[in-house]
Amino acid sequence: MDKLLLLIEKNPRLSNKEIAVMLGITEEDVAQKIRLYEQSGIIKGYRAMIDKEKAHAEAVTALIEIRVQPKFGHGFDEIAGRISQLDEVESVYLMSGGFDLCCMVSDKSFQEVAMFVANRLSPIEGVLSTSTHFMLKKYKDQGVFFTQKESDDRGNISF
Repeated sequence: MDKLLLLIEKNPRLSNKEIAVMLGITEEDVAQKIRLYEQSGIIKGYRAMIDKEKAHAEAVTALIEIRVQPKFGHGFDEIAGRISQLDEVESVYLMSGGFDLCCMVSDKSFQEVAMFVANRLSPIEGVLSTSTHFMLKKYKDQGVFFTQKESDDRGNISF
């Protein structure tokens, strides 16, 4: 992958000037490459990673495994596309193992996730079964640590 993309992925707040210095190219070249990556869809967007626990957000994240019946001639793409269109769904993945698809739902209450699965996801034609897993604590996400070692300031005691 292009070094420019790696830098932006690691820290999207880097300025074009900083990137130019790191790569040994001009700011104009950086701006042009970024513009081309955005226009071609290689760069899909930029996001801040928020520690929801520290922000006192009263919401959960759920990973929902989905077993489906793929449609002849369309495979998993058609049903994955329908699931992707649901407003509550943040991400959808095709996966190997006991389930076919996996979707992520964030920033909802336990009740909202339960009602989403029961009333919107499960009734979709081709969905055979689901298994919902709630994330209880985030330790690391996309290479970023969300936990810190607690410091012990009690000091040493010797007798």
